[in-house]
Amino acid sequence: MENAGGLGRHLAQWLIARGESVVGMPAAATSCVRELSRGGRRKNDRTDAAAAATVACLQGDGRDVEPEDHTTALAPLDERRVNPARTGVRTVHQLHALLRDLLPGGAPTQLSADPAATLLRAVRPVGDVEAVRKDIAWDLVAEIRKLDKQLTDNAARMQSLVEASGSALTDTPGIGPVRAARLIGRTRRAHRFPTSAAFANYAGATSVEIARAEGPPPALPLR
Repeated sequence: MENAGGLGRHLAQWLIARGESVVGMPAAATSCVRELSRGGRRKNDRTDAAAAATVACLQGDGRDVEPEDHTTALAPLDERRVNPARTGVRTVHQLHALLRDLLPGGAPTQLSADPAATLLRAVRPVGDVEAVRKDIAWDLVAEIRKLDKQLTDNAARMQSLVEASGSALTDTPGIGPVRAARLIGRTRRAHRFPTSAAFANYAGATSVEIARAEGPPPALPLR
């Protein structure tokens, strides 16, 4: 199947779930076969199937498509975490701006929902302007609490999937369940890379040489 990891992913997984074996073909290779075949670059089901079969037989570029597992589940969890995290930062900034106008000196830099609520209880608004500011501040505190709960639930779900995967990433200092889930979700299983160099290149860990006048050039990480 052409592009089994992209547009053809749904059909590929549907076939695998029903006991079929699916081999993915690189789209670039099948495109070259279509271009050199009769009919030019016209694309339809028949020519696609013929091109994929040709690539599989002559070039051997096919790769078995694996069923979706915990690594696939971690990717959307990681993507889902981005939105509440960014929204939480913006909400805290808005709350800071309101508290600056309600309290002398404003609020501390590191602000969360409970300390903000404590500060708001001490505010005695004078006039409609301060009353509106306080009401909006309470709304923002409620939003922050909701976002914090979403992030906590998301992290718990990530941790359970990482533990179920048997990954040893969390044994590495500095890598917790959330970071491990992000690494697994974005790279999936390492054995899908043909060599360790291919995996390092995908992860951006390939070293590059920087020339210098004396001595061997130092190897610096790509990023």
